[in-house]
Amino acid sequence: MALQAGIVGLPNVGKSTLFNAVSNSAKAQASNYRFCTIEPNIGQVDVPDERLSKLAELVQPNRTVPTTIEFVDIAGLVKGASKGEGLGNKFLANIREVDAIVHVIRCFEDENILRDEGDINPISDKEIIDTELQLKDLESVEKKIQRVEKMIKTGDPKIKHAYEVLQTCLQHLSEGKNIRGLQLEGEDREAIADIFLLTDKPVLYVANVDEAALLTGNKYSDALVKAATDEGAQVIVMNNSIEAQISELDSPEDKELFFAEYGLTEPGLNRLIRSAYKLLNLATYFTAGVQEVRAWTIHRGWKAPQAASVIHTDFEKGFIKAEVISYNDFVQYKSEAACRENGRLRIEGKEYVVNDGDVMHFRFNV
Repeated sequence: MALQAGIVGLPNVGKSTLFNAVSNSAKAQASNYRFCTIEPNIGQVDVPDERLSKLAELVQPNRTVPTTIEFVDIAGLVKGASKGEGLGNKFLANIREVDAIVHVIRCFEDENILRDEGDINPISDKEIIDTELQLKDLESVEKKIQRVEKMIKTGDPKIKHAYEVLQTCLQHLSEGKNIRGLQLEGEDREAIADIFLLTDKPVLYVANVDEAALLTGNKYSDALVKAATDEGAQVIVMNNSIEAQISELDSPEDKELFFAEYGLTEPGLNRLIRSAYKLLNLATYFTAGVQEVRAWTIHRGWKAPQAASVIHTDFEKGFIKAEVISYNDFVQYKSEAACRENGRLRIEGKEYVVNDGDVMHFRFNV
């Protein structure tokens, strides 16, 4: 479904280094100067999922196919980006196109890495980016208010409601707050859907720390965690350079030695990818057969016919029923046949809401 998480931040905070580590299909140039990344790099990334490996172990298929998401490496923003500073208009347009934001923030000291913003201050860095996105959103909201004002005299209650929502957004942004904090739903969300507000996008923060703080964090990452918690966001603490080194190791044995050296149990990237996947409000179901065991991406809350459509649109059009086994039952009984024999295979219809981890087989007629 090609949902994208955009990696953003100030220049020289480790965005492209993170992208190089996280991407299995593209390598971004990482250099110590501003605007190294101009065109956004896009990498498709496998989502780590132990459940997929376990199902493959039980079924022994010809191939195993993980689900994926896309990460976009967007160039470093600077103060004044909303007014076009530092190619700001282009970069903000790139952010507008992604579904969620991964905001990388520098939480380490290194005099050899350029920094125009003064002393290391993750909260100030966060606010610089927030402000630029808010200013751009203010511009978008004000323009739509001007359009709606011309139609409000028609007396259409929907137009009146949209105007009220936009005024609320205008006030919120004017106070230096992000639209996501309003948690708009239903008709309220519809009122702003066509202007794709940047601060409405869900956000995940990456605290890029030095090697010494890899496991414990430091005063900078602690301050970021507190700020993120206040807005209901998550922080992943990692050292982007170390993650890039891990990603270049091909041998599982070499990776295990690397983990042992740094006291890691898994790459921080795995946590990042899973968190980004969750941030996008995604879920996974599986198909499991001799030919392949595969993970499929859906939005949480999708019903069975919608879930079937990600395999092929004909599956949704001709949907008859879904055979469903919960992941835990499949692991307990070790095969579809055993689940069937023990009454753990359910027949579900069009109204069934798919659960994360369901193992499914669809019946359809075209």
